[in-house]
Amino acid sequence: MTLYHFANCLALAYTPYYLTYKYSGLAEYGAFWKVGQAGVMYMLTQLAKMIFLATFFPMPEIEEEESVQNFDLVHDIFRATVDIADLIGIYIVMQRVSGKGSVKILVAGLGWAMAELVLTRLVFLWVGARGVEFDWKYIQKSLDANISLLHCLSLACLVWLWTRKDGNISSGFSGVLTVVLGLACYKGVIVDAASHYLDLGTWASLAQDGVVSSAL
Repeated sequence: MTLYHFANCLALAYTPYYLTYKYSGLAEYGAFWKVGQAGVMYMLTQLAKMIFLATFFPMPEIEEEESVQNFDLVHDIFRATVDIADLIGIYIVMQRVSGKGSVKILVAGLGWAMAELVLTRLVFLWVGARGVEFDWKYIQKSLDANISLLHCLSLACLVWLWTRKDGNISSGFSGVLTVVLGLACYKGVIVDAASHYLDLGTWASLAQDGVVSSAL
């Protein structure tokens, strides 16, 4: 039963990634290795972010129970600012991919999201979903992986639009694009702050994250 639960969670998390790769046309381009290179760039970017955060924004030394309950908006905003490095990493990936804009967006977004899924959720599901007791948090984690895929694809699309800016684009569109990019970088803080101050439950927070990611 526990293995069955783990298989369900794994399928729920990974199937959208496989379907996106297979039916978006990336398989026809033979872009598997390009997607893998995007994953490697994700790992390098996260390593640089971790070193920077550990140096300049270390986590406060508090008890584990307090760390779950406390929410420091200012501290989280400063930490989220480092996520701008993700935009730079996605831009570098796109510059190394030849082809149409849609291919660049899919390669960068899918590779970024897939690497995040493997590095941040696979071990969590392997250790937790195979436990004796059933817990909805593993289903929520799998659904959160789908939201992350949508967010990464949106982020890649926004970065591509930013690189395509020229004199023919109005200043109004450029300003809107800048604002949306900023909101995408701080999406995690916005969602966490809303969940904290509105006292939302786990399912409500997950739905809120999905709505915000879809809107971006």
